[in-house]
Amino acid sequence: MKLWPATALSVGAALLAGTFVATAAPPIQLQPPAPAAQPVVPRPATPPSKQPRKPAPAKSEPAAPELAAVRASGHEPDLAFGAFQRGYYLTAFEIATRLVEEKKDVKSMTLLGELYANGLWVARDDAKAAEWYKLAADRGDREAMFSLAMLRLSGRGGPVDREQATKLLASAAKLGQVSAAYDLGLLYLQGQQFPQDYARAAELFRGAARAGNPEAQYALATLYKQGKGVPKDLAEAARLLKAAAIADDPDAELEYGIALFNGTGVDKDEAAAAVFLRKSALRGNPVAQNRLANILAVGRGVPADPTQAIKWHLIAK
Repeated sequence: MKLWPATALSVGAALLAGTFVATAAPPIQLQPPAPAAQPVVPRPATPPSKQPRKPAPAKSEPAAPELAAVRASGHEPDLAFGAFQRGYYLTAFEIATRLVEEKKDVKSMTLLGELYANGLWVARDDAKAAEWYKLAADRGDREAMFSLAMLRLSGRGGPVDREQATKLLASAAKLGQVSAAYDLGLLYLQGQQFPQDYARAAELFRGAARAGNPEAQYALATLYKQGKGVPKDLAEAARLLKAAAIADDPDAELEYGIALFNGTGVDKDEAAAAVFLRKSALRGNPVAQNRLANILAVGRGVPADPTQAIKWHLIAK
């Protein structure tokens, strides 16, 4: 018995549509699936502005004990972001607004963009979010560059503008914005905004992977598995998959589990493989659910359990 990797994720068409959607992976087969025309890559990094939250109550929030000390230190932008992170959106809005008016504070401009993009205390307003992000991006803020790029790719706050989005991603990546580097790598793989360049994609993924980005670790692993843009290196692919799997990336948990089961680039360990496959299955990955059903049916790495095998097979189906 051998487990075959999940192999098909379409990047090109999804980029053109402004979204990245995973296609269904094939079930376990007796023969390996045909090599994909392009390497397997996961979804793009998603900025906070793409995840709307429930607005906070429109009332004043109690100040934390440390607020006075932060104010006295002169680091009030930290105070604004501290309030934002704790869910005190009105406080964050008031402090950021004052800092912009008094000091033209760039980080506060970005924060106001986040509040408007997500509808946090204020009504969601993509146009205002784009204005605040642009003000901050023009002043060199890498987070604003990345968030504005995501708005331009999705057509929020204005028409879709992939050319501008690409320039913003490139600028943010140069300044060390990890998610921008990852998404820029996807664009080089897709080969629409730029000529397709696996080596450049690998370079961008590598920087983001070293910074701990699990999506980039997974994407770079797939390039090492296929020898696209980098020398084929199954051991390095397995190392990167392990790092992403430990960071709870469900696709990496699946692929690392398969690598462990088959001994591909790593010592064979069916029991450890079952652990990672179960984690991915519990996170809703249908391919992992299918693979878990197979090993439960025959008792490889786990005790045979036909009832659980049928359950996971039906869930996957």
